Amino acid sequence: MFLVNSPSRPTEFNRRAGVKIIIVGAGEVGYNIASRLASESKQVVVIERNPDLARVLFEDLDVQVIEGSGSSPTVLSRAGIQDTDILLAVTDSDEINLTACLVTNMLSPSTKKLARIRNTDFDSFHEIFKTQIPYIDTIINPEIEVVKTIRRLVDIPQALDTGDFADGKVRYTGIRIDSASVMAGMCLKDFQERFGATRPLIAAIVRKDEVIVPRGNDSIYPGDLVYFVSHADQLKDTLKIFGIQIKPIQSALIVGGGRIGARLATQMENEGIKTRLIEADKARCLELAEQMDKTVVLHGDGSDQKLFLEENLNQIDAVISVTDDDETNVLVSLLAKNLGVKNTVTRIGKSSYYPFLTTIGIEKVVSPRLSAVSSILQNVRQGKVLSDISIFGERGEFIQAVALETSDITNRPLKDLNMPKGALLVCIIRNGDIIIPTGESVVTPGDQIIVFTVKQAVKKMEKLLTVKLEFF
Repeated sequence: MFLVNSPSRPTEFNRRAGVKIIIVGAGEVGYNIASRLASESKQVVVIERNPDLARVLFEDLDVQVIEGSGSSPTVLSRAGIQDTDILLAVTDSDEINLTACLVTNMLSPSTKKLARIRNTDFDSFHEIFKTQIPYIDTIINPEIEVVKTIRRLVDIPQALDTGDFADGKVRYTGIRIDSASVMAGMCLKDFQERFGATRPLIAAIVRKDEVIVPRGNDSIYPGDLVYFVSHADQLKDTLKIFGIQIKPIQSALIVGGGRIGARLATQMENEGIKTRLIEADKARCLELAEQMDKTVVLHGDGSDQKLFLEENLNQIDAVISVTDDDETNVLVSLLAKNLGVKNTVTRIGKSSYYPFLTTIGIEKVVSPRLSAVSSILQNVRQGKVLSDISIFGERGEFIQAVALETSDITNRPLKDLNMPKGALLVCIIRNGDIIIPTGESVVTPGDQIIVFTVKQAVKKMEKLLTVKLEFF
């Protein structure tokens, strides 16, 4: 069944220039990617075989929807694969995603292919899939990125979010400001005088669920969630300004023995961290026990307070709940906090949960869906985008890109640039050197830059990063 859009929609699509994208799968990842790209006026076609999901997408978003299987040559042809720039295969089935890329390679070899592949059985085949049929340009495994994020988060108990750019040379970190902080009440323009060269560059302030891209006259207040950018090798010194010390954990309890839990436990035991893992499925417990070397695998319900008490949670550095059930993960984290564990990380899949998490005390959150969205966006943005990381429920983005010759962002002092409202250039990387910019800094062609932007400013920022047509 082909879902025909309202009469006004096809006309609008025909007016749109630039990239055409087919998305296979309208689950959490597919829906959110479609929503983001449609809001940026890109031409989007979504293929979904579940009629209920297809109908929701059709009614909610300004995209074209085809009901059918994305692995079908007939359906892909009907969607216009031959004149499509990018195929995103993001269903929950690795096999369907692989088949969609294989068929696309047969029908339209020039179409760029991205596939979400999560099964660990395929880990060693990623490079083969890229260099041989089906020639997948980018393989996305968000669970690997989630594990990396968890490891960074648990070593900084006060950090609510963290990530890196430029092969780990630049870090961003989100910290909640309390009334005792030296920054509470400070104006940003006073940072240079107060902190000197070690000053953190504040990229964003989240205040009462509003994401603010700050200027010099803005101040920081208790309760603000502050995102700052720093040299990775200066992170410890920068955190000291916030009154925070990095303290590598010695022990951890992981609830949920799925792919994320197993990957995380394996990494932690390889690092010498005393690790215990709780899994509700007995058969999976036996499987994990055979895989693990030093990790203690326990069969039980991670949300059972009695089990928590037996495991002496007050002696554990961190509790990480990564089951496939959001409600269980929230309950586990709340129980752990109630029993005195300050360092908890919670996996959340549903975007609808985000507005309520802070209210109930859940702040350190990881999301495979958001990791997948970030990985996909960096491959569909215009301009030479190297990475794209969404924060705070996708309300803001860090974009790392190469400054291209004749793009509007080069060869002028930053103070003279017409930066979009809601966007801030937070870092310049030149010949391996990390530059925290001032208003006098100039971006030169070939520089890598890191920009923070709110969702509403992405389209204008993308235009600023793109080479002018007359260059060709």
